[in-house]
Amino acid sequence: MIRLRPAAMVMAIGLVAGAHPVCAQTTTTTATAPVKNVPAPAIEVPMPSWASVFSDLPKDIRALPTRTNLFWLAAGGAAALAVHFNDRVITHAASSSDDLDPPLEAGAVLGSGWVQFGGAIAAFSIGKLEDRPTVAQVGSDLMRAQLISGVMTQGVKIAVNRTRPDGGQHSFPSGHTSQTFASATVLERWFGWRVGVPAYATAMYVATSRLQENQHYVSDVIFGAAIGIVSGRSVTVGHNHHAFAASPIVTPRGGLGIEFARR
Repeated sequence: MIRLRPAAMVMAIGLVAGAHPVCAQTTTTTATAPVKNVPAPAIEVPMPSWASVFSDLPKDIRALPTRTNLFWLAAGGAAALAVHFNDRVITHAASSSDDLDPPLEAGAVLGSGWVQFGGAIAAFSIGKLEDRPTVAQVGSDLMRAQLISGVMTQGVKIAVNRTRPDGGQHSFPSGHTSQTFASATVLERWFGWRVGVPAYATAMYVATSRLQENQHYVSDVIFGAAIGIVSGRSVTVGHNHHAFAASPIVTPRGGLGIEFARR
């Protein structure tokens, strides 16, 4: 079980001091009662700038080679290798199913860069326009996660140069999958399981659609999910306040699934 250590965020605490006048030949005794049920100070999220989206990238890149992230990549690589010999069988079964075509048709659009990166820009812009720092910071994290995920995915694609099931190039890993898992990880680490469950479910939907559309093998989407997860984790250092974790799994019959667990 992976343990994620929530980092402290900046909190502003106001201190108020008072003075009591002292009168001649008068003694005043002040009893201090214990303070109970004092609410914790609110967590302040600084308003990010457009420049910070790029200036924060070096910090995010330095956060990539952590032990947990390396574990995710190793686990994703091992799982992809384990199903590699059944890749063609699984993809053929998914792509030849006419019943799966209509319900999975939207996956190509949901996992595209236009939707994933465009949604991140929209969140950032709304936060800036409405003076909502948390929304803007989430948008900034989403954008940076997309940038890191995209660079990592394209780098592996070019290095491996695997042929797609339909004969195209650069099959491994799946870019649609890495992008949606990067977004899902950012949202889960900010808002917990209430947002994380539907976000990861959407990512799994996109990953499954890539098989049905004959664009990727199952090993492509598994390693794409691992890249997306480490990308989302790297840009959200210090933003994780929820005891919840999600991980992609492969069922005994070669299917895809998502496992949710408390840390």
